[in-house]
Amino acid sequence: MLAVLAPGQGAQKPGMLTPWLELPGAESFFRWAGAIADADLLTLGTTGDAEAIKDTAVTQPLVVAMSLFVARELDGLPGPVAHTPQTGRDVAIAGHSVGELTAAALAGVLSVEAAIALTAVRGRAMARACALTPTGMSAVLGGDPDELAAALEQHGLSAANLNGGGQVVVAGPLEGLAALKAAPPAKARVVPLSVAGAFHTAYMAPAREELEGLVGGLRPADPSRLLLSNADGAAVDSGAEALSRLVTQVTSPVHFDACLATLRELGVTAALELPPAGALAGLAKREWSNDGVEVLALSGPGDLDRARALIDAARTRPEAQHLPDWRVVVSPVRGTVSPADVAEGTRLPAGTPLGRVRSRRGEADVTAGYDGVLAEWLVQDGDLVDAGDPLARLYPEVSA
Repeated sequence: MLAVLAPGQGAQKPGMLTPWLELPGAESFFRWAGAIADADLLTLGTTGDAEAIKDTAVTQPLVVAMSLFVARELDGLPGPVAHTPQTGRDVAIAGHSVGELTAAALAGVLSVEAAIALTAVRGRAMARACALTPTGMSAVLGGDPDELAAALEQHGLSAANLNGGGQVVVAGPLEGLAALKAAPPAKARVVPLSVAGAFHTAYMAPAREELEGLVGGLRPADPSRLLLSNADGAAVDSGAEALSRLVTQVTSPVHFDACLATLRELGVTAALELPPAGALAGLAKREWSNDGVEVLALSGPGDLDRARALIDAARTRPEAQHLPDWRVVVSPVRGTVSPADVAEGTRLPAGTPLGRVRSRRGEADVTAGYDGVLAEWLVQDGDLVDAGDPLARLYPEVSA
């Protein structure tokens, strides 16, 4: 089957829109997207320098709009073109961080307009959260996972993106990131990233609260394509759950490694990364190095014909399904867990409180993200957990 990967913030490059403007309708699309996002995306994507396109408030809608425009040009993916559930599941879609909003539009959960507008609100909210405390992110390549976990605890940092391919992105205070770079774990390399703050950590709690206050006005549709989630790599089968996860992921770790593992389990034979492409294609190539998967990074209009060929080939294959028997509830932050007094076997409506995690920066509530049955607690009161550690297993409810 074919995997379509949607990149997130950090993939942007100065001048990245310029080669795409030769395509009919490109300039008007980005002017229209900029009007929705209340930002001059066309200028930013063509003449904006590295500092200008680092601004979280504008970078996120720029990246999402670019991916959606190129998806439209492919004529084989839903989004800005007509799509229905009857088109089949000839592709599986996974986005990274803000790329999950691109993925939601490609899967039919959100309209293109809603995806761009919500991305703009998300970007502005996260930019305001970044301004509250000087924080950042660094990529850690290689090294022993246990040694890295100990170093993160020592420096007050969190694992924000578990990307697969031997890469973990960590986040937290700038002084902690500097200390980690000065004394990295053995055989590990630390690379500071050009982002404005500690995304996918508790530092983004104000942004998450802002998003929670407005998504009730959206009416998401159920996915018409196979849509994988950064939370656990599982397929999302309802629009409401997809929207809920888009909000909670602002303060939760990105498990893109789990998405890549799911795609391998599904038998992916080819993958294409939408622009601005390169980062996710590199991760996929390293993670699937022995699986014979063709990975295409769409870096310019010259790659469109090959991408269309991959999509056409996928249409001839049987429909793919990936509905997990159970899902994992994970900790949003590092700290000490206090599970709720809920017995195993209890039916839990979405939103049921499952406890809280106390960290040095405060407390984070844990809730059920979907209707289900509590299958098993994986922690006990007082256990020390890291961000992304599993807390409980739930069996999702299946409609009769």
